[in-house]
Amino acid sequence: MKTTVVVGAGPAGCAAAITLARSGAPVTLIDKATFPRDKICGDGLTTGALRELESLGFSPDGVANWTPVSDVVVRSPTGSVVRFPLPRDDSLHAVVVRRLDLDAALLKHTRSFDVEVLEGEGIAAIGPGADGIEVTTSGGRTIAAGRIIAADGMWSATRKLSGDTVDRYRGDWHAFRQYFTGVTGPAADDLWVSFEPDILPGYFWSFPLGNGRANVGFGIMRHDGISPGNKLDRVHDMAKRWPELLDRPHIRELLGNEATPESPHRAWPIPARIGDLPLVGDRVLYVGDAAAAGDPMTGEGIAQALVTGRLAAEAVVAGGAGVEANYEQAARAALLADHRMSLALTRALSHRKGAAVALALAGATGWTRRNFARWLFEDYPRALVLTPRRWGRGMFTPPGATFER
Repeated sequence: MKTTVVVGAGPAGCAAAITLARSGAPVTLIDKATFPRDKICGDGLTTGALRELESLGFSPDGVANWTPVSDVVVRSPTGSVVRFPLPRDDSLHAVVVRRLDLDAALLKHTRSFDVEVLEGEGIAAIGPGADGIEVTTSGGRTIAAGRIIAADGMWSATRKLSGDTVDRYRGDWHAFRQYFTGVTGPAADDLWVSFEPDILPGYFWSFPLGNGRANVGFGIMRHDGISPGNKLDRVHDMAKRWPELLDRPHIRELLGNEATPESPHRAWPIPARIGDLPLVGDRVLYVGDAAAAGDPMTGEGIAQALVTGRLAAEAVVAGGAGVEANYEQAARAALLADHRMSLALTRALSHRKGAAVALALAGATGWTRRNFARWLFEDYPRALVLTPRRWGRGMFTPPGATFER
């Protein structure tokens, strides 16, 4: 069996490489960066992401800035605040960890398997090979591969080389992040989300990293067609809007008077339209951001990256004539219903009244608060809300991740 070249050593690529190696399949993992490297992100791990990491045999032991979260606090557009508790058990349902630290630790874990890892070498060329595909790296290596799993992000070089690009696609969300230190307000301990009326269906966030540090930012939809009446130049306005957001009294109170930026602010696009972009090409399977697999309601993408990376590898391992078709079917089955549900909810959250009503309903009782938190953090499928007949069948009882070795 020829090696599978996995392009990109983030969560999607590592999930694919580990899954392949566990099956005994040869795999070469390449990345243009050398690790550790920063990746612009909100740094939040949902229950879905934690379960996928656990299934890969990953352990958080020794991972810097690994910060479990027990409560999610949400501020509605009307100013009301609701605390949503995650389950109090021996498992993890939400964690905040810098991608700088997570990705380096996950790549280290990947190296413990029989995986050839090439850092500092991206993909430079693709060509036909004997019963496969030939990959040339930026370091000048030529690799005779059976297939490529492209985990190289929003601006996938593999897509460009394969001709599978979508004209003028710039992502669906745009997010803006800055690390803060000296956080002494409520955001020092809890994960906060604030639905600011002027950026709906987007939101402001503060995710705690421990020791008075936090990942602070906001995300907006790139195109304002989903939010009639909000006709600002949404992306280009972000840098100008950032200091104004930070100066709002409730956000100043949230962070505390001593909160200080410890790094420059950075922005990045988030692709979130699984199934609208080609998921496969000629001997190429796209995963993670390269597959536009992010959640269109929250912009979360780590769980989706891990899932699609695993599914692509499983399709390659299964082999046969239908590898690409099998992966595409599996990815759609895993994500498309939840994606559509998230899109529908995003439209509801585009309006101040809709967002306020939705959050009021979610916070109505102890039961709704507990289960909304688990639903928000992908403990339950997004589309589960459409099938209440399943609610009483153990759907609301699975534990989070325990990382038992």
